[in-house]
Amino acid sequence: MIKILLKWLVNGGIVVSLLIYYSDVSFWGAVLAATGLTFIAYIMGDQMLLRHTNNTVATLSDFILAAVYLGVLSYFLDWGLNVVETSFISGMVALSEWVLHRYVFNGKLQPV
Repeated sequence: MIKILLKWLVNGGIVVSLLIYYSDVSFWGAVLAATGLTFIAYIMGDQMLLRHTNNTVATLSDFILAAVYLGVLSYFLDWGLNVVETSFISGMVALSEWVLHRYVFNGKLQPV
């Protein structure tokens, strides 16, 4: 439970702040988008893919997932994100995922 919460805080901070900066998304719209991305990435990336592959493959899939997810949302909700902005947000999410997988989730996280 602590892992998904930490993932949500880190990815949420990145996605929310950059969506608000780059597009005309409300704060709550950005929070909902970040929450959806976090849960999909946790289930697909951390629970399925990372267990059977390595950090590089999981991080690359997180980048692709974030780019597709944000691109689809931007298209259907008319956020106006371009490819460079979507790629930058996805790259920042992927970088944070790499750090989380490599240094934080590598050991056993215990509640304090």
